[in-house]
Amino acid sequence: QVQLVESGGGLVQAGGSLRLSCAASGRTFSSYAMGWFRQAPGKEREFVAAVMWSDIDTIYADSVKGRFTISRDNAKNTVYLQMNSLKPEDTAVYYCAAGGLKSMSPSAYMYWGQGTQVTVSS
Repeated sequence: QVQLVESGGGLVQAGGSLRLSCAASGRTFSSYAMGWFRQAPGKEREFVAAVMWSDIDTIYADSVKGRFTISRDNAKNTVYLQMNSLKPEDTAVYYCAAGGLKSMSPSAYMYWGQGTQVTVSS
């Protein structure tokens, strides 16, 4: 069992930056692929980024490539999402998730956090 707790969301102006954190419980954190997803009101949950066991192995949605960076610190059981050049369309609840393989599909992830709100004003 893995419990995930996100933090770092908030209100930011367009062009600004935020850093989301996701703290995980459990001693097997390093064995999980970690992903970030987001869901805007009235829309389906969409993939943002994922990282395998190390920061070298990452994938990103085209919409955030070059602006967002996912990283993990296995010693701290934490995964991060650095978000730069934020746009109003990035406004959503952001969720972190843990799974067996790095994937863009929500169904590949077994454990989910409660989410943190990110609001980007124009």
